[in-house]
Amino acid sequence: MTTGRFFLGFLLVIGCIFGCVYATLAAEYTGWEADSAYNRLYQKSELDRIKGDVVKVMEIVPMPGMSTGVALLVRDELDETVTVHLGPKSFLGDSFGIRRGDRIKVRGAWAELDGKDIFMAAKIKKGDHYTLKLRFTKNGEPFWLLSPEELAKERAAD
Repeated sequence: MTTGRFFLGFLLVIGCIFGCVYATLAAEYTGWEADSAYNRLYQKSELDRIKGDVVKVMEIVPMPGMSTGVALLVRDELDETVTVHLGPKSFLGDSFGIRRGDRIKVRGAWAELDGKDIFMAAKIKKGDHYTLKLRFTKNGEPFWLLSPEELAKERAAD
């Protein structure tokens, strides 16, 4: 009987640990899930490329209730400022290789959010040697939803 209680208690503790880890990860990506209203804005019919200089790196909350994300203001070749959405801050971290003043090429999709045009980045290239992958270009599936193994495989492909 004692072994059974120990085993039941052990399972309960393990379940609580996994539940807490899952809840923490889910909170980090609130609103950034694959089937979220925000991610449904990414339409492959709107795929495009832009080039320009990063004017500002900023934190954003694209829609009410979403966790914090990162965006860039980019001055493009037509001297227009484009807001480029990257992804959740918890995925990108504080240092993701792109700073103010960098010249970049961005592949992604145009979308409208709150009556304004935004560019949802799939891939950002800086120079000849740095690429930041954020989504699969063709279907918009976010890299932040990949398992650690899948993410490592995608990063190694470069």
